[in-house]
Amino acid sequence: MIPEAGRLVTNPNGRIAKPAALAVLLAAAFLAVRVTARPPDVLRSIGAVPAHLAGRFRDPKAFQQSASGQYFVFDRRAHAVYGIDQRMERTWEIVQIGAEAGRIIDPTAFAVAADGSFVVADAPNGRERIQIFSPGGSRLGGFLLPGRVQTRVVLDNSVLNGIGSLQYSGTSILISQPDTGALFTEYELNGGANRTIGSLRATGHEADRELHLSLNSGIPLVDPTGGFYFVFQAGEPMFRKYDRAGQLVFERHVQGREIDALLASLPTTWPKRRSRDGEIPLVTPTVRTAAVDRGGRLWISFVVAYTYVYDADGDKARTVQFRGAGLMAPNSFFFTMNGGVLVTPGLYEFQAGPSGSGRSGGSGLPAEARSAKAGGSGKTR
Repeated sequence: MIPEAGRLVTNPNGRIAKPAALAVLLAAAFLAVRVTARPPDVLRSIGAVPAHLAGRFRDPKAFQQSASGQYFVFDRRAHAVYGIDQRMERTWEIVQIGAEAGRIIDPTAFAVAADGSFVVADAPNGRERIQIFSPGGSRLGGFLLPGRVQTRVVLDNSVLNGIGSLQYSGTSILISQPDTGALFTEYELNGGANRTIGSLRATGHEADRELHLSLNSGIPLVDPTGGFYFVFQAGEPMFRKYDRAGQLVFERHVQGREIDALLASLPTTWPKRRSRDGEIPLVTPTVRTAAVDRGGRLWISFVVAYTYVYDADGDKARTVQFRGAGLMAPNSFFFTMNGGVLVTPGLYEFQAGPSGSGRSGGSGLPAEARSAKAGGSGKTR
């Protein structure tokens, strides 16, 4: 044990330890603390979409729920959005494939608000488009962003930058847009840019504009307790907290022994690939996804199977791993009103735990779904 302050330290024979021996004891105590560092919290699934429903989906990229209890599944490969009733007994198609207004084609992102309205980002003819839908799938509005899709950060054939970073609060839409000179833009639902937030970070690659912008791409998030987070998705992992007015509150570098090997393997040069705009760097992410729970805690999931949870002061509170049919690296989170967290791949539900949102809430899934075999969809990656 580490010696108490003001107390003489004795050796095994009961004699007062000499300074050199005291140093050895202190070093041994320090190493013991290092060796016995707390292992990650392993969260085990408490439910999953039943196999007879999950088998309908080809590539579910988001699994979310409205306040009414209805579930939503965004199936990127099927170019569709599906609904699932609260009892998990049936599923139906809400939005279908198509390039015309009210349908989706080449979708990259999805988000649902508490009232059940949702947004989908897609790219008809290479143009970035945002559409807003009612819970039943009626188109409420939408707009095109200027320019064409610029692929910068890619994981498993999914574009994560630009509209791929979309977040929806029910009253506004956040998109990572480093091209503007700011980290992200807050859009009104009619497509008007309300404001830009956050200055770009220094990368050391300012001379290579495309690489500099790629390393400033990330995930903008609404903090339900007030303000915003921005998580840098490629290169050295970092995040920033902004207040309601868009002013910087703090910045944190993300570190931990679980991701030491990942950080050590980060490249210093990036291969180029040809595009219609010339050669651009091929950048893969460090962070797979991120979300803020209902208590204002930030969850960051990496491309390796670890998730860090940060409290409202920006201090790391937990290290988490998710286990469904096996250990998994989430590519989306959604925090339910009863303290659960819905995760893809696999269409699982987990209890967020003692540091998550809500201590007493049970599973939002019905008994039949909770007892279903985990991983029923078989579409994990």
